[in-house]
Amino acid sequence: MEWRNARTALTWMILTLLALFGGLMALILVTGTIPAKGETVLSQLARHSFGTGAMYVLVQASTAAILLLAANTAYNDFPRVLSLLARDHHAPRGFMRMGDRLAYSNGILLLSVAAALVFASFGGDTTSLIPLYAVGVFLAFTLSQAGMVVHWWRSRARHWRKSLAFNATGAVMCAGVFVTAAIVKFSAGAWVALLAVAAFVVLALRIRVHYDAVGNALRLRPHTAPAPGVPSGAVRRPPEAPTPEERPETEATAEQAAPDTNAAGRAERPGDQEVEETPEEIHHLSVVPVETLDLANIRALAYAASLRQPVLAVHLSPSEEEAERMRGYWLHWGDHLPLEVVVTPYRTIIAPLVNYIEALREQRSDLTITVILPEVVPRRWWQRVLHDRMAFRLRHALRERPRIVVTTVPFHV
Repeated sequence: MEWRNARTALTWMILTLLALFGGLMALILVTGTIPAKGETVLSQLARHSFGTGAMYVLVQASTAAILLLAANTAYNDFPRVLSLLARDHHAPRGFMRMGDRLAYSNGILLLSVAAALVFASFGGDTTSLIPLYAVGVFLAFTLSQAGMVVHWWRSRARHWRKSLAFNATGAVMCAGVFVTAAIVKFSAGAWVALLAVAAFVVLALRIRVHYDAVGNALRLRPHTAPAPGVPSGAVRRPPEAPTPEERPETEATAEQAAPDTNAAGRAERPGDQEVEETPEEIHHLSVVPVETLDLANIRALAYAASLRQPVLAVHLSPSEEEAERMRGYWLHWGDHLPLEVVVTPYRTIIAPLVNYIEALREQRSDLTITVILPEVVPRRWWQRVLHDRMAFRLRHALRERPRIVVTTVPFHV
């Protein structure tokens, strides 16, 4: 039913657009209005029809509001498209991350910077910007129509021939306008749009090559995924993560021996205060955030298990399906460590992880929680922007919390 409503709304929008466009063309022919420098054709028509009174101001304000909504459309769709490219490894993964307002903040910032640079480069001259707009828009129309042609050809759904014919006609018409605008307006600024599109495609392909190489380097193989901290062929389950009902034996023994004072005769202080001065006073819990089972995460788990302290793996899933898939991977790997799956409906990592660690601290304020993160370290410095700086962001978020340590286990590729 939703697709029927969308089709009806889109049909009425197209009919309204055709009526407005046809009426404007008729008025232009009747009044003999021609483009003039410093005033748009719509402004000339409004001034000729209504003078310079309230109606003229209303027409100008309505035009500005429509243009504002058109600009807002770019801010709604471009960050989302960029997140889809990032999901398919054609853009940095940071563009998949949502901000506190549940919007793709990085994509919005990139679009704002790009728009500001274009505006400053052309001095805000709309005449110079029109070729860029024409080339970009009709290239997008051509690609979308061609994509629908491929879709109908593959799906062969009901009435697919008619739909394919419509989309093929649209693709040919849009391609004709695109080629014409690119040739006629090439020296007027269209070359900038063509160069930008070509550079974007090349950059996206290079990013995909890098991510494919990193994925191949991190991919698990049958002989490269032993239990963490255990020689290959042996399976040993490290100590379970503590729960509110469980206390380490060393702590219980210390409390029985000296419930009110420590070894130096000093009175015990609240658990939130960082007063440990000897190794015996520190009780650990290692928390390892696991995004997926690859060599980088396996190395972080092995490092945590090698410390011979309780280890808890945490996985953040955007859906129950993803959570069940991760549990299946974990069981197939051998279930060597306890795994806690936290389902969060948004693709944010830091805030849910901080909340989870805070909940652990509230349950066991006597523990020192060490968050161990895998870190992919590429060979070239410019490739670092393609990987999340999760350790830096998490360390900044947990900086004010006591008894929390954030460390990284590098994996060089």
